[in-house]
Amino acid sequence: MENKMKLTEFFLAQLDREAVHSRLALQRVPEGYNDWKPHDKSMPFGHLASLVATMPLWIVSMVNQNQFDMKSPEAENFKPLEWRTRAELLNALDRAVSAAHDALSQTTDEHLLTPWKLIVGGQIVSESPRYGMIADSVFSHLAHHRGQLTVYLRLKAASVPSLYGPSADEKSFPAHGHDAIKAVLATTPELEVSA
Repeated sequence: MENKMKLTEFFLAQLDREAVHSRLALQRVPEGYNDWKPHDKSMPFGHLASLVATMPLWIVSMVNQNQFDMKSPEAENFKPLEWRTRAELLNALDRAVSAAHDALSQTTDEHLLTPWKLIVGGQIVSESPRYGMIADSVFSHLAHHRGQLTVYLRLKAASVPSLYGPSADEKSFPAHGHDAIKAVLATTPELEVSA
């Protein structure tokens, strides 16, 4: 019998890995620069840091609702966190990850195969299976914004963490990456890594 990893297990492991990366970046965000932005067309530093901290909450909506309208009264719940301290950012990340973890733990792969819609003012702008939305609109999108955040860190002379590989400030590969790979391998016996 073939042993296959469940989507829920895959996403829970991905959530844990992404939480580590987000925490490492958010720990370096300097306080007092929430309104700063590198260009007039860029989002403010505080908004970007808030987005990185709270994006895992989107998973809750994608699991527990059939759609989300960005112009609905409920959208007010997804406004950026107004924060002043890194501790507030890190607490927001912890709450978001915990809520996403709960939602993923309580759902099924069958449910993740069902469609989910992103709507703006009644107009469907995207419709895909929930697993695709979680992969693209949460995890890929989060990596994109976290990458932006590391550029902001560099421009404000804060150290840039080693996330997926060495940074100019941390010359080694991140130890947490190896732990994350080991955790995935422990739960997926069908995967092998060559030495």
